[in-house]
Amino acid sequence: MKTRHTLPWHDTPAKSERIVSAITRIASVLRSGAWQFATAEGLNPTQVDILEALRSRREGVRLSWIAQHLGVTAASASDSITSLTAKGLIEKGRDAADGRAVALRLTESGQNLAARVSNSVSFAHEAVSDLPQSTQEALFESLLALIGKLQQSDRFPEIRACVTCKYFAINRHPDSNAPHHCTLVNAPLSVSLLRLDCPEHDQAQAAVVVQNWRELESA
Repeated sequence: MKTRHTLPWHDTPAKSERIVSAITRIASVLRSGAWQFATAEGLNPTQVDILEALRSRREGVRLSWIAQHLGVTAASASDSITSLTAKGLIEKGRDAADGRAVALRLTESGQNLAARVSNSVSFAHEAVSDLPQSTQEALFESLLALIGKLQQSDRFPEIRACVTCKYFAINRHPDSNAPHHCTLVNAPLSVSLLRLDCPEHDQAQAAVVVQNWRELESA
């Protein structure tokens, strides 16, 4: 009786599983690059994440926001912030929206170190830049769609993305290369110009955010 051999690709994992595996591996490589640099600076992974989170938030944020953004306990975030403050990388001030609350900001030294941490993964920027422009655009749109799915299932923290902003008007200019619109600057937006972290972001209502993600997905 002949033995029936299974072809090697018959047990190939589902495409969704392979995509998640690829994203996980890329994230691991990026974190490894940043953490190797940070270790030499006497920082731990959580402290690195805090520096990166505060780098583009010069107005400052509260401790509770940092804990939620990083998915750690308030106690863990507080310990890391205390250490970063002692190193002269973070300073405390008053929250612009509520003078009774404390806002955390990077010092000049903190900004410089955060920039150097970002530069430690410049190899990834170079790799993406080497991809054809069409591949970059398709990759960005796919990742944006995935973020939207995760946000709708409450599995992704709030981000300062165009899609979640009250100034974002989706499909204002249908059948054009720039179908969306930013009412803050009164300018059309193509998908390739959508931001994931805009300093001018103002959070839209939850129902509007969900609707934006759904319309973007079906576009």
